[in-house]
Amino acid sequence: MSQDELTKKVETALDEIRPFLQSDGGDISLLSIEDGKIVKVQLLGACVGCSVNQMTLKSGVEMTIKKHAPQVEEVINVEA
Repeated sequence: MSQDELTKKVETALDEIRPFLQSDGGDISLLSIEDGKIVKVQLLGACVGCSVNQMTLKSGVEMTIKKHAPQVEEVINVEA
């Protein structure tokens, strides 16, 4: 899978989860994909400093990205 295809799949996954984050006043932005396996994102708005953002990241964002792009091994939130 090309980097462009992987990026599209990750963006599709983020689009799927974005409404849930936005309903709580937050958002998410794709920063980079490293080695086709590590996805770096940035949680925005109300998600920054939220006590459950690590749970959201792992059980929500990471799971959704892996559903669309199974080769992804990890999703990392990069603090602003």
